[in-house]
Amino acid sequence: MGRKVTLATCSLNQWSLDFEGNLDRILKSVEIAKTQGAKYRLGPELEICGYGCADHFYESDTLLHSFQVLRMLLESPITQDIICDVGMPVMHHNVRYNCRVLFLNRKILLIRPKMLMANHGNYRELRWFSPWNQLRKVEEYFLPRMIQEVTGQETVPFGDCVLSTKDTCIGTEMCAELWNPRSPHIQLGLDGVEIFTNSSASHHELRKADQRVNLVKSATTKSGGIYLYANQRGCDGDRVYYDGCAMVAINGDIVAQGAQFSLNDVEVITATVDLEDVRSYRGELCHEPKPCHRVKVDFSLSTDDDIYLPAHQPITWLFHTPEEEISLGPACWLWDYLRRSGQAGFLLPLSGGVDSSSTACIVNSMCVLLCQAIEDNNSQVLEDVRRVVGEQSYYPQSPRDLCGHIFTTCYMASENSSSDTCNRAKDLSNQIGSTHININIDIAVKGILGIFSAVTGRWPQFQANGGSQRENLALQNIQARVRMLLAYLFAQLSLWARGKPGGLLVLGSANVDESLTGYFTKYDCSSADINPIGGISKTDLKSFLLYCVEHFQLTALRGSLNVYMEHMLYFLFCLSSFLLTATSSPQADMGMTYSELSVIGRLRKISKCGPFSMFCKLIHMWKDALSPTEVAQKVKHFFRMYSINRHKMTTVTPSYHAESYSPDDNRFDLRPFLYNTRWTWQFRCIDNQVTIKT
Repeated sequence: MGRKVTLATCSLNQWSLDFEGNLDRILKSVEIAKTQGAKYRLGPELEICGYGCADHFYESDTLLHSFQVLRMLLESPITQDIICDVGMPVMHHNVRYNCRVLFLNRKILLIRPKMLMANHGNYRELRWFSPWNQLRKVEEYFLPRMIQEVTGQETVPFGDCVLSTKDTCIGTEMCAELWNPRSPHIQLGLDGVEIFTNSSASHHELRKADQRVNLVKSATTKSGGIYLYANQRGCDGDRVYYDGCAMVAINGDIVAQGAQFSLNDVEVITATVDLEDVRSYRGELCHEPKPCHRVKVDFSLSTDDDIYLPAHQPITWLFHTPEEEISLGPACWLWDYLRRSGQAGFLLPLSGGVDSSSTACIVNSMCVLLCQAIEDNNSQVLEDVRRVVGEQSYYPQSPRDLCGHIFTTCYMASENSSSDTCNRAKDLSNQIGSTHININIDIAVKGILGIFSAVTGRWPQFQANGGSQRENLALQNIQARVRMLLAYLFAQLSLWARGKPGGLLVLGSANVDESLTGYFTKYDCSSADINPIGGISKTDLKSFLLYCVEHFQLTALRGSLNVYMEHMLYFLFCLSSFLLTATSSPQADMGMTYSELSVIGRLRKISKCGPFSMFCKLIHMWKDALSPTEVAQKVKHFFRMYSINRHKMTTVTPSYHAESYSPDDNRFDLRPFLYNTRWTWQFRCIDNQVTIKT
């Protein structure tokens, strides 16, 4: 009897409801796995229909088309002689389940429903699926007729069961089950399951990869075993980016690692591992098995002559720095969005400040990745690039050349703009190669004010010219909103004016900290089609620009780093009682530094703190720098700003999710947008504690 098995796991760039494309990518992954000698292939969660179908899971069409794809997989000669483990929704007794379907040689072996659901943060699985909460229970599932015609089976096992081959035993986990304190692999291992599989749709967040790797390692450190991890990759239609990281571990060691960020739609990771290593590792452990239902299959993963087959050895996981993650994750997300949107490129209002410069650098990074993929003979990337630029024979000569074809930047000046900001934007555009436009907005602003004056007989003035605070705020907001209108006008018609087909996607450039406080004008140039930096903190963006200076030789960024904020941010948040002056800074207007704001954001979202509990934590965290009275002032100031401006989150541009304290109102941060901004009870509790202390 053999002892070594070759197993395959993968990262697939699936797209919600793209049944044809998803099928092709699944088949390609199986083909690669077989070529590399694997007898078992694992794919990501809900790979047949795509993970992010959301309320489309309610539709019978989604279930129907998933089974149609499953039938084609069963019939394909590519899937023969290898155990295929695929993900899809299944309805059993009129209840929808998120399932794994394992099949071999035109026979379904078992269907395993997810038992522990992801239902926090970006995930709402309990909205669409029910958990299978009947531990160790298996029922009969009656197959649809279209599947019976292929398999000759009427029913198959459905429930909490494992697969027993001639040489080993395989048990399933699904995504969130690995993160749960009641992870199934614990009891599976105690019952002698040697191979654990995990099909995931786990999204990227900065500094998260090490958590995922450590969980996979620890799953087999305590009781031994082999762990296969598969993950979705790319943007499947929403704000998150699934970042791959397929891997294989044995007895607490990683032996095979996939890429975290890649433009390859299909990546297959294989590893040859020795089952005897698992058995030896477990030899001295005590077991209290709770027997699992075993589905027996007349198939072996190993061969009798594998003694000379080399096993994979432990490797050290290479983690990206946060700066590299910002460079790679949003860039891959942007590319998926662009190539699937049918548009011809991006347009960015570029002020030369930190935020808009960061967005420009991410587009530059995207072009670098595309050119590298084309150099590496990725035919799919080259085909997509040619379709986007509208030239069937186009071959990018450099990232700068490609940037000139798909990226337009514009500097929108007013009479109050400085030549320094204009030059910074122009210099950065020259270095990355974007098509750059200078636009003066004064004519448009005066035209709008002329309409107002014709109706009211009044002409508002800036405060510096004798106007009131209300006039000053209104005039600033007009300029901000005119920039948004012009951005969309040029996005729709600038290529037309140059005799080229297509339109451009408008990119936003508001960071997560300013979104948290509402420090922007509603419907200004922060309103865009998508925003690659909307989930990234100001502190991380500044570090990212330093990285770009060195890594991409974008020396023009030094000017942006020397100036703390770009001029577009010199607008008041709506309804605020504070007024920007020519000498003020955004941090002064917000009443806290960006570092302090990041701490507050994490306490608000991750630690789930209201005003009083936040005050209780911050008096200890900031005790060396601030008195309790000063901490109380900052907490109350933040919650006033937050509650005044929360309504802006209902219209904020869809942003790449990169931070766990994002205020995104779409699905991640579900809170009211109409508050009692006085917070009388909460603030009184804080004041009482300050009084006691003093």
